[in-house]
Parts: sequence; structure tokens; C-alpha cells
Amino acid sequence: MRKENQRVEKLCSFYVSDWHFATMLLPYINHKIEEQINVITLLENNIRENIVTLVRKLNLRNEEEILGIRWEEINSKKYGDIHQLLDLEVNEKKENIILINGSRGYIEKNNENIQRWVEKEKVNNIKIINFFEVTEFNHHIVEILNSHDRVLNTSGEREITDVFEGYKKEA
Repeated sequence: MRKENQRVEKLCSFYVSDWHFATMLLPYINHKIEEQINVITLLENNIRENIVTLVRKLNLRNEEEILGIRWEEINSKKYGDIHQLLDLEVNEKKENIILINGSRGYIEKNNENIQRWVEKEKVNNIKIINFFEVTEFNHHIVEILNSHDRVLNTSGEREITDVFEGYKKEA
């Protein structure tokens, strides 16, 4: 079921701490699991403890599925490793969301590798959500927004102009 006109939708999101990241992400992930969407993570840092703590406190319906997601770090930025991971984890019959969190280099390299894999495999049911820590990326927010289609925040997926008033995409 490979298609020729593939497009990867890219969203960005901003957070202030690992706890904020986990708190913001869990309701969204819970909802996506209910929609039968496949969730894949590429994390530079392990956040499993935060996720376990919050899932138990929030009493989410999809606790088992959420805890079944890989919340540990993936150290490799090599194409071959990401290619192998995507071959194993992407479900061509479902929509796939890939969550990427880490340093700028980590996010950029993994986005490049995913795009390369998508072009090679001709897969078109991929949504990438890049998560940026505000303190690290504060001076690059416009640049980040320009390279993404939409924004994810606590109210869900939104158009960039709905979240950042006065924003105009630069060419």
C-alpha cells in the first residue's frame, strides 16, 4: 500500500520542562490511541518515570497502551538505525505519529532521516511532531515555525496563526 505522492506533515510544540512536556503530551496521546493512531517516539532523553507517574495520577483510559510506548532515549542519529526502527514500527495501514524530542541537532538529524526513509519507502501516512524546549530554542522560534505546518499545544493541533498572533510565514 505504498503511494507515490507522499507528504510528511510536520508540527512543532514548545515546552518548558520534562514535566510540562509529559503533562501536555499525555492527553493528546491518549486521544490518538483512541483514534487507533500508531505512536512512535524518538527521544534524546528518557522520560519514562515522568510518564509512569503522570499516567497513574491522571487515571487515563489507555494507560496500558500509553505505557507500552517507548519513552526511553534512542541514542542513534544514523540513517541506518532510524531506517530499521521505522521499518519495524511504522504501520502502513494506520496513521503514524512520530514524536521527536531533544537538542536541535537531534531533532534536525532525525527529521532528515525520516524524510529520507519516507521518500525511499513511499509512505504517506506520517505526521512528525517536533518538541522544542523553549529555553534552548527561544531565539529560533520564528525559524522553527517557518519549517512546520502547524502547532501542537494543550488545546490540540492548531494553525500557527491561531497560536502566534501576527505570525506570517517567511519564504
